[in-house]
Amino acid sequence: MDSHHTFFEAVFFDMDGLLVDSEPEWFQSEIEVTAPFGYTWVQEDQIACLGGPLTRVGQYMYERCGGKESPPYFTQKLIDTQAEKMRGNTPTMPGAVELVQELQSYGIKTALVSASPQIIVNAVLDNLGQELFPFSISSDDVGRTKPYPDCYQKAAAISQANIANSLIFEDSITGMKAASASGAFLIAVPHLVKIEESTKIRVISSLEQLSFEKLSALHTDFTITI
Repeated sequence: MDSHHTFFEAVFFDMDGLLVDSEPEWFQSEIEVTAPFGYTWVQEDQIACLGGPLTRVGQYMYERCGGKESPPYFTQKLIDTQAEKMRGNTPTMPGAVELVQELQSYGIKTALVSASPQIIVNAVLDNLGQELFPFSISSDDVGRTKPYPDCYQKAAAISQANIANSLIFEDSITGMKAASASGAFLIAVPHLVKIEESTKIRVISSLEQLSFEKLSALHTDFTITI
């Protein structure tokens, strides 16, 4: 079914904290990476680093751990630790996979767009199924990852979709900045942060609230209540 005239041309999903409930795993990985250096990682640290990019997290860890290793060391150690965790356990967020599959059943173009490196994206998709999305974009696929819009602009180009008539789902401030900068519509499902609504931004508490029918109505009038 071709719904492009009455629906968003494409719908792009963030991964961490949006498609998969990986933030608890990230928190544990961050604790494990910094503990050997005598630093106790707390929730405030996680909030400060939420959404990446991971180079920024590595720099943050370097500063908190007294410069005992280089920022790239911390970045790579965190990537390796998190990838191993996600290979063993990939819990999904409520309603996420179901929404992806429902949209695809109506012929809507979808993609997974993550600020995580390919090794972590692959670990997630190996568990959920590589066929869940027609393609994915990781931080390895663009010169500038989120909060820059490059990843979403690339996803739109691959999908042959107008980014201004596409929809993005995000949960972090970093991801929201990337989505907004791309020119797309945004539905935010905030995790540990507060996001304000605006002309092209709506905020919900769970993807379970949504369906193809509700998103069709939203496409017609982005000011309606979900």
